Amino acid sequence: MTLPLSPTDGSAAVPGGPGSPLQVEVSDVNKDYVFLRWQPPSADGATAVQGYYIERCDIGAGQWVRCNELLQKACYYPVTGLQDSTMYQFRVCAVNQAGAGRPSKATEPVLTFDPNEASRTMVVKVDRGREIIITKDELEGRIRVPLPPTDVRVCELSDTYVVLCWNEPEPRGRELLTFNVERSVEGKNSWRLASLDVVVGSTRFVTFDLQKGTSYSFRVRSVNKYGVSDPSEPSAPVTLGTPQASPPVPKGVQATRDTDSSVLLQWNEPKDKDTILGYYLYYSEAGKSEWRSVNNKPITNNRFTVHGLTKDKRYVFRVKSVGRARNSEYSEESDPVVVKSAIYVPSSPSAIALLHCSESEMLLNWRGPSCDGGSPVLGYYLDQREKAQTTWREVNIKPIKERLYKVSNLLEGQYYQFHVFAANIVGIGKPSKPSELFLCEEWTMPEAGCPYDLEFREVRSNSLVLLWAVPVYTGQSEISGYMIELSEGEESEDWTPVNEEPITDPHFKVPGLKSGRTYRLRVSAVNQAGVGMASIPSEPITAQTKPGTKEVEIGVDNDGFIYLAFETEEMSQDSKFVWSKNYSEAIDAGRAKVETKNNRSILTFTDPSEEDLGLYTVGLSDNPAVSSSYTFTAEDLERLTELGWHIRNPLIKLKSGWKVEVSEQGNVRLWLQTEALSNAAQLCLILNDREISGTPARKVNFDKASGLLEILLDQLAKEDEGSYTAQLRDGRAKNQFTLVFVDEKFRQTLAKSQANRRDWKRKVGPHFEQFLSWVVTSDCEMIMTCKVTNLNKDSTLKWYKDGVELKQVVTEPSGVSSLTIAQVTKGEAGVYRAVVSDSRGEDESVVEMLGDEFDRLMQSLGKMSALSASPMRIQCTAVGFKLYCSLKYFLSYLQTSWHFKERRIDLDDRTKPGTSMLKVWIEIFHPTESDKGKYTLEMFDGVDTHKRSLDLAGQAFDDALLEYQRLKQVAVAERNQARVTKGLPDVVAIMEEKSLCLTCFADGDPAPEMFWLKNDREVVTRDQYHVAKEPKCSTLTINKVTMEDSGNYSIFVRNQYGSETVNVTVSVYKHGEKPRADAVEM
Repeated sequence: MTLPLSPTDGSAAVPGGPGSPLQVEVSDVNKDYVFLRWQPPSADGATAVQGYYIERCDIGAGQWVRCNELLQKACYYPVTGLQDSTMYQFRVCAVNQAGAGRPSKATEPVLTFDPNEASRTMVVKVDRGREIIITKDELEGRIRVPLPPTDVRVCELSDTYVVLCWNEPEPRGRELLTFNVERSVEGKNSWRLASLDVVVGSTRFVTFDLQKGTSYSFRVRSVNKYGVSDPSEPSAPVTLGTPQASPPVPKGVQATRDTDSSVLLQWNEPKDKDTILGYYLYYSEAGKSEWRSVNNKPITNNRFTVHGLTKDKRYVFRVKSVGRARNSEYSEESDPVVVKSAIYVPSSPSAIALLHCSESEMLLNWRGPSCDGGSPVLGYYLDQREKAQTTWREVNIKPIKERLYKVSNLLEGQYYQFHVFAANIVGIGKPSKPSELFLCEEWTMPEAGCPYDLEFREVRSNSLVLLWAVPVYTGQSEISGYMIELSEGEESEDWTPVNEEPITDPHFKVPGLKSGRTYRLRVSAVNQAGVGMASIPSEPITAQTKPGTKEVEIGVDNDGFIYLAFETEEMSQDSKFVWSKNYSEAIDAGRAKVETKNNRSILTFTDPSEEDLGLYTVGLSDNPAVSSSYTFTAEDLERLTELGWHIRNPLIKLKSGWKVEVSEQGNVRLWLQTEALSNAAQLCLILNDREISGTPARKVNFDKASGLLEILLDQLAKEDEGSYTAQLRDGRAKNQFTLVFVDEKFRQTLAKSQANRRDWKRKVGPHFEQFLSWVVTSDCEMIMTCKVTNLNKDSTLKWYKDGVELKQVVTEPSGVSSLTIAQVTKGEAGVYRAVVSDSRGEDESVVEMLGDEFDRLMQSLGKMSALSASPMRIQCTAVGFKLYCSLKYFLSYLQTSWHFKERRIDLDDRTKPGTSMLKVWIEIFHPTESDKGKYTLEMFDGVDTHKRSLDLAGQAFDDALLEYQRLKQVAVAERNQARVTKGLPDVVAIMEEKSLCLTCFADGDPAPEMFWLKNDREVVTRDQYHVAKEPKCSTLTINKVTMEDSGNYSIFVRNQYGSETVNVTVSVYKHGEKPRADAVEM
């Protein structure tokens, strides 16, 4: 039997987990019960399989549910609790110490049903082929309380459960039956319900809770809607079975060589093989213990061939028996076997060629056998016969080592025919096909004889290299070159020249082949007489690059020497790498050396020069087809020589160059980092041409593992200025790195060091974590803030402006202190200073809000003011339009300009711009249609220009113009309407008997009419009353006033634009009385 290495029982779901169980089968299908069997997985995983979990899936629900809580040890299991007439699938997972493996392949869908239903139906044939279906329900009489079941027995028994079955009562009746199962310890007649809380709908019942070693009897009652039957007859005594043992282990596993990729495996089957289902097989490379499964289904015999192995590798094998409950232990390992073809006689040689002929001798050559039978060819035997003969005669008794032989003692003028045998350690193979008939006569033709021994090298998908031996017979002149011909196909005689001009070397790389095509080639020598005899055509060769083929690589090794390297996976134990130059010249051992390790060979040049340039070839001694070549050029020599020098004289690589860092305390760190160095690395540190080392004030740290060099200067001083050079050496590698730490770079570092030192000392007491700074808010407020830290209960924080303490500062518990100025003016310019102090010391922060800093503040305010500008709006007045934008705060620093239709509006009699603290506007007097268009306000904050625009056109302009005209008319009416301008107080007091004169002035255009009223009635000239009227003036005179003249008087003026009434109260008092306090005394 032959098997490939292709296990397909599923990889483990967890690392080290087992494979998938196989061939899950369903049997004994009932309404609520099925029985499952399966085969154990071939791959146990990291540890042996401990048991199995069984899962079911209601296809309608589509969800997998576990059937067993405890691991099932054996490879079978009764599944209960199923629904009648429901489609299920089942699968099994193997479990070992690593966890559960992948589930098996699910079974085919199974429909649960009542298997007894078919026996209750009869088909009766009547005339004319008709059929009548009759059920037992129709034949049986009506049965109320059912009869008891019969034949209670065990149908499945294991060491953990018992499966009972029985027959339905006869007759059964029409009603649906269920069953109650009872049990009793054998001999006690103490019956207890075994099917408690379980509805048994079929004639199967599984019980898992029996005690080992105890015998039980079972009986069953039938139940329908009318009642419960009497019990059935008790079953025979039932006892749990014994655990099923593992099957016996196979023995005597033997592995035998078969082919270059297969091994024949045999073993002895155990004598007791009744419980064995088959065998699982495993293999590993010898010495590795990396076991893999060979087959995923048990093998039923004890002999098979394993394919897919790697040639020349050593393998061991082992076998285990597959049982119904579990697998056996592994067999002992087989002896290691090398994957290699079995030895047999070589195949027949071919292509016998005549290379030269004299009057009595012929020089023959032939092609070796295509297969040596697994053992090297030891020699050849040659037979000959004349043309008219049928019997062959031996030419040589001793084997010929080479494929070249001179046959002597021939008769001139006779035709001879030859065939050849190849022999190895096994014996002599079959003879070659007879050669052509060769005429024995001396060659004198001017052309050369045929080349021979055509061989292929470096066969690729689009090219190959052809090699040949030069002709033995050169003709009447020297050979000047060779012509190569090519024929596509295995038997075609249509030959096409490959080269146009003769080539001088006995090898040639044939280009332009088509991948997958088969070719034959032949070669002819050329001399002065022309083209000579063609060689025998080569064997057919397919242009194809074998998978895994690698080419010669060129490089430089770790010691800086140029090398050529080649590796292949096709080596055998007897293989050797053969290097040559131009396919034939031996490598000069003084100029290069060859080293081989495993499947890789390296040709290393001792001292390469132009003498070493050229074509280098390499191949396997026992498989020349595995070959490659490389042309070593002058460009390679120049490039790799330079690379080799760098390898022999390596530089320590720099990760990070010299850096200068200043710490918070003012310490200075000079450092660099190289690649990781060894413990033997050496450092020489030079400052200004003088070697230095570590001192208490100047520490030098050199971490070789990380390549970190640092110089720590506790307090930078003038003597630390100069050039620092780190000279490093690590084996052959070396390098040096210089830091020029002088002039401005040194002065800046020194200043920063001193500043950091001062700042560090400052932070010993209360100090500013954030110094004074200011921001402008979106409300155009300027907020100046700082933050202090390291405070105690005695710490104080005070603000000053131009030396005057500021009281409106807000300080929070967090240490943040702020000063808010709602509207910034030029008065806010000045020097702001904050001081925090306590007994430990003090710190201050100063902001000079002067000059450029104040301008920067005003620019920020201007920007924020411009950003706060509202969209442009229009306000109509009696004199024209007023376009304006509202701002949160306007300040004169913000430069504004107005534009109409993108042109700046110049000041004239019709336009008047204006500003207030919260608004910017322009007034347009007496607008006309020419004022229609887009208006833009530009606000320049000193850096950016901000714009607001309004397109006053169309309906918007018409509505505004109409509103202006309305307001203009209202203003005219307000200006010309009749109104009282002066003349009347609110209250007048006068003594009785005196005369009262009230004069009132009015204005209006036209001049208003004027009327005097008393108690809302007009007063005219009569009695003591006299009314005098002049333009825009009227006087009321009351002579000798009396108490009756007291009352409310009013002047009423009017014209066409409106009217106005002004009231006056006249209070008359008697002699001796005092006038009213709020009255004007007349």
